[in-house]
Amino acid sequence: MENNWEFLNEVRHPAQGDKSIVELSMVRSVEVSDAKVTITLVFPRRRDPLAEYLIGSTRAAAIRHFPEGTEVEVKTVVEEAPKPKNSISDLGTDQVARVRHIIGIASGKGGVGKSTVAVNLACALARQGYKVGLADADVYGPSVPTMTGTEGASPMAVQDGDQELIVPMGKYGVEWMSVGYFAQKGQALIWRGPMACNALKQMILQVQWGELDFLLIDMPPGTGDIHISLVQDIPMEGAVIVTTPQAVALADVEKGVNMFRNKSIDKPVFGLVENMAWFTPAELPENRYYIFGRDGGVQMASRLGIPLLGQIPLVQGIRESGDEGVPAALSNGPDGLAFMDLASRLVSAVGD
Repeated sequence: MENNWEFLNEVRHPAQGDKSIVELSMVRSVEVSDAKVTITLVFPRRRDPLAEYLIGSTRAAAIRHFPEGTEVEVKTVVEEAPKPKNSISDLGTDQVARVRHIIGIASGKGGVGKSTVAVNLACALARQGYKVGLADADVYGPSVPTMTGTEGASPMAVQDGDQELIVPMGKYGVEWMSVGYFAQKGQALIWRGPMACNALKQMILQVQWGELDFLLIDMPPGTGDIHISLVQDIPMEGAVIVTTPQAVALADVEKGVNMFRNKSIDKPVFGLVENMAWFTPAELPENRYYIFGRDGGVQMASRLGIPLLGQIPLVQGIRESGDEGVPAALSNGPDGLAFMDLASRLVSAVGD
């Protein structure tokens, strides 16, 4: 293998004028053997809020550049010993101290429209006069930039005492933060569990949220180590579970509820949202077609002893508005009103 740093020019630092890590002299060394590549990155004395993103991007670039099967390791060094609260392990909860309610939006499986519900719920809460933020914690499929029309945006990094903070993107009355803001379009984030967990902590705890009534966390689907890490390290008040009426989706709902009810986590589930509850044609708003089954979420909520917070219809406008970056909750159609009702029920559930 040839020892060449050129491939690392594709790894850009969004907060440093989009310069590459090579231009910024962040590459200390690239050691190449027959079956392994070891890359050492240099970080300054202050903890870079995008460190985990840069580490992951470096690893992904190396995997693409070198032959299949090559082991890739990314090491890091700092020029000087870091100050307190500048390492992942020392990140505190100062930046969420002024958030009244931190709510996880979760699902037992993917494909149920969890992110769509999270984005629209955030907008509906904002329409009702609440100060709202949303952290897109779905690192492997960040969709908030697309759904909010903020693709290509680059959040700023500001210095606050001994810590660098990321400034969230403001739009539609909501403060948005997503790892998708720091990844190039189409870039796969090849991250192992611990790396993803650390990145998510930065995406939540190293963000200048300010004073909020609600901070929604769009969690990855499933019940893995990322979820456990999030719930244990973030002062989350409770969760909302999203499902569809389909039996295959409902089968995983109980796993998600039981995760939050586990003694080591012990967080309340404020309720269940049945997404795609029925199909309603735009030209026939009174008609309902139960193409994924009927009232599966209603029955599951009753069996698990949790409230049914809402039933969201499957309307073509929800998909179109999401693709166009204008959430359906901003409208006064049946889809928008369904999300407004969901927001009101969540407010009641948390006792606000």
